[in-house]
Amino acid sequence: MKIIIGSLNPTKVGAVKKVFNQYQVEGINVPSNVSNQPLTDQETMHGAINRAHNARIAGESEIGIGLEGGVIIENDRLFLCNWGALVYENEVILASGAKILLPSEFINELRNGTELAVLMERYTNEKDIRSKEGAVGVFTNGRITRTEIFEHICELLLGQYEFKKRKEDNN
Repeated sequence: MKIIIGSLNPTKVGAVKKVFNQYQVEGINVPSNVSNQPLTDQETMHGAINRAHNARIAGESEIGIGLEGGVIIENDRLFLCNWGALVYENEVILASGAKILLPSEFINELRNGTELAVLMERYTNEKDIRSKEGAVGVFTNGRITRTEIFEHICELLLGQYEFKKRKEDNN
């Protein structure tokens, strides 16, 4: 079975390939149909769903997977969030990852349209953080990387998919 992930980002593609290792996995660039920097849990979730649908259609595959990173601004606090969606037939399976607190000094620039990836490059003086450890890796001192967060989400997606398929097979 072929699985298409709606991204070429190595952290996302690597996570899907590791977890869905019994399947043929390919990454393709598809739109999330949300802001470049999602600013709510809801928008981030919708970005993952849209990527999954768009990947499945564009890749002509049985399964499409979308992984989306975003932020949540709540009062004066800023949190990192991540969502995953797995789409097959007429089904959508969802999973969310851990949330961590980010520096509140990022809030104004995020609200003004600057992406977290750009802020992280400035903050760390390192290029392309989103394709490496991600903000979660920086702010957890490397204990949890962006790939690991997405692997966890993929495990949740795969487990739910397997459960649903087993239940369908028994009916």
